[in-house]
Amino acid sequence: MEKKNLNITGMTCAACARAIEKALDKTEGIRQASVNLATEKLTVEYDDEKIDLNGIKEAIQKIGYKAEEEKDGSIREVYIPVEGMTCAACSQAVERALKKLSGVKEASVNLAAEKAFVLYDTAQIRISDLKDAINKAGYKALDVDGMSAEDDRALKKEKERKSLRRRLIVATVFTVPLFVIAMGHMAGLPIPRAISPHDNPLNFALVQLALVIPAMIAGYRFYTSGFSRLFKGAPNMDSLIAVGTLAAFLYGIYAVIRIMQGDTEYAGHLYFETAGVIITLILLGKHLEMISKGKTSEAIKALMGLQPKTAVILKDGKETVIPAAELEIGDIVLVKPGERIPVDGVITEGRTSVDESMLTGESIPTEKNPGDSVVGASINKNGSIKFRVTKVGKDTALAKIIKLVEEAQGSKAPIAKLADIISGYFVPIVMAIAVIAGLAWYLSGESAEFSLTIFISVLVIACPCALGLATPTAIMVGTGKGAEYGILIKGGEALETAHKVDTVVLDKTGTVTEGEPKVTDILTSGIMSESELLQISASAERGSEHPLGEAIIREAENRGLSLREGEDFQAVPGHGIQVTVQGRKVLLGNRKLMTDRNTELFLEEEAERLAQEGKTPMFVAVDGKVAGIIAVADTVKPSSKKAVEELHALGIETVMITGDNKRTAQAVAKQIGIDRVLAEVLPEDKANEIKKLRAEGKKTAMVGDGINDAPALAQADIGIAIGSGTDVAMESADIVLMKSDLTDVAVAMKLSRKTIRNIKQNLFWAFGYNTAGIPIAAGLLHLFGGPLLNPMIAAAAMAFSSVSVVTNALRLRKFKP
Repeated sequence: MEKKNLNITGMTCAACARAIEKALDKTEGIRQASVNLATEKLTVEYDDEKIDLNGIKEAIQKIGYKAEEEKDGSIREVYIPVEGMTCAACSQAVERALKKLSGVKEASVNLAAEKAFVLYDTAQIRISDLKDAINKAGYKALDVDGMSAEDDRALKKEKERKSLRRRLIVATVFTVPLFVIAMGHMAGLPIPRAISPHDNPLNFALVQLALVIPAMIAGYRFYTSGFSRLFKGAPNMDSLIAVGTLAAFLYGIYAVIRIMQGDTEYAGHLYFETAGVIITLILLGKHLEMISKGKTSEAIKALMGLQPKTAVILKDGKETVIPAAELEIGDIVLVKPGERIPVDGVITEGRTSVDESMLTGESIPTEKNPGDSVVGASINKNGSIKFRVTKVGKDTALAKIIKLVEEAQGSKAPIAKLADIISGYFVPIVMAIAVIAGLAWYLSGESAEFSLTIFISVLVIACPCALGLATPTAIMVGTGKGAEYGILIKGGEALETAHKVDTVVLDKTGTVTEGEPKVTDILTSGIMSESELLQISASAERGSEHPLGEAIIREAENRGLSLREGEDFQAVPGHGIQVTVQGRKVLLGNRKLMTDRNTELFLEEEAERLAQEGKTPMFVAVDGKVAGIIAVADTVKPSSKKAVEELHALGIETVMITGDNKRTAQAVAKQIGIDRVLAEVLPEDKANEIKKLRAEGKKTAMVGDGINDAPALAQADIGIAIGSGTDVAMESADIVLMKSDLTDVAVAMKLSRKTIRNIKQNLFWAFGYNTAGIPIAAGLLHLFGGPLLNPMIAAAAMAFSSVSVVTNALRLRKFKP
């Protein structure tokens, strides 16, 4: 089974998306096809033995749409500006030179733009090889454009937006005078006698005909797309507009012919202004919708804008400025204070602090030394560094985050399934209602003009767009907002499930606690000072590899204490150690070690109190006498208590799972207010504990580090990985928290609830609008003595229904943790 993403062009509404899904569902070899209208992307799962990508593209093309494949990870595309080309023979020569290189998949040269487009495999060839080939062919290759497929799509979108704006202006320029001439005399506006409906009815009609034609030409897309889909048996929103406005136009032509034949009363029954106003209003709606949809993907644009365009590399000891797109693995890059780091790498020289807030949301800069890794798009704060490039292109942390957010924004939430099913049958049903309603009124004795008004109103008021945009726009804004705060939600399903969570299971070590034991208390019996006790204990522990011993050594080093050499080191498994330090016999361990060595115990009450607090007290005896106690504990993160409080405020139960003994676990739980403790659980049994919680009917979220907790993360309804976001954690969880801050769990839950509430509002509006609008347009109010809906008002309502859905989704941009 293969899974691919394809970019789709030519869709205008939810009916289009559903038509593609239906066509692919009927195609042999396709397992699953899902189209996202907002991102204009298709995710398709297929059996590559039965059908290939070309077969999928052909199936989509047959129903009037176009599909383009998203590029494979190791495949990269570049635009290389070329100097020195004068004719078609030159561009052919450059093309031939590039196509000869192994690893080049595709090469084409645009002579007018003086650019070579190359699709190549980064595993086989470098950009410098491409430039060398152009130079050897006798031309000059300039620095790479850095333009990606995403930039290319953005340019096409911008072109489309400008074209739509031009057409809207044209339609408005002709529709305003058309409306004034058609309706002005009714409102008492002065109309020149030459085109007055009373004095010159034919001129009145012909001027309107002349004005409506340019307005209809401005809306030509509705006719080309609408009728093409209609004839292919998959009508969409454009089909409704095309049929409605054409019916109005043809009735107007009929009226003009009748006026020419002397029947002047038809001057009051021209429908040209209806066609013009409908087209103009819907073009306005489309224009506003396009602007709003552009705003929904601002999170992706912001992430893409983080990467610097150029980098300074060291080549033969010289500094050379090159486009960041040309960096290759192994290059040594120089970054000065205040500059952005272009790609991922490892510091080879220099010390600095790096601001990674734009990727992780962590506001405090991180100290970096030689051997530490740096992440592309972060800001070098105060020292010059040199680093070796380890990842470029799609492998960088930033690229992975962008891909993750893009995939999430392109995904569907289960809540959208009903809207998808309805939108597939929506347009044919609306057309049937329009025909039936129009005929019913005509047969009941109403005039042809009245029936036509009903027919046009029903066609024009229906809005499958609002249904299609209700879910994806909210998901786009919600997941984008999450990324802004360092919370990566992996899709619509994760977003929807998270809002139902009522139990959050927290792994103790590294999640609730720092994951690294620290010295918390030093108590002396009076034989020696605190510093002396710590110094002799750390000196004794030098030969030990136990985590508790390492914690004591770290504390001594932090206090600047010099360590002594130990002799005759002897580890007593499960109890402690025995060492000779500068001729003094040192015992360091638990109560059992002391009693076994016949050492008189002191500070037992203190040791008991420390144990009750979840700490590990270690007795230190020097020359047979207890000198004091050093307590070590895996300290609770500063944010853990606040995180648990925030989860409680959301009505969520908290459970802590750990391999530690019950006493230690209960002490930690009590400290931060955890509701329930699952202690002495082996790593392999964590998933079973989650299964038991789910069997109790709880909707669970498991929060862990994403690597050793992977089975438990997979077992929970939602897996939340907490950590840097640059490792395996990204793969194993549904939600990734880039900061190691537990309060982000509550933020993710709040964001999920807000997004789902927004989706429900959108769906309620979309369903409510169509459920109420269509019967009113069919004349329901008129049946009970109320007014008849004018098709122009129906068009205005339809145009603004989809705009209102997108605008409501944009309210999520105001979300703050």
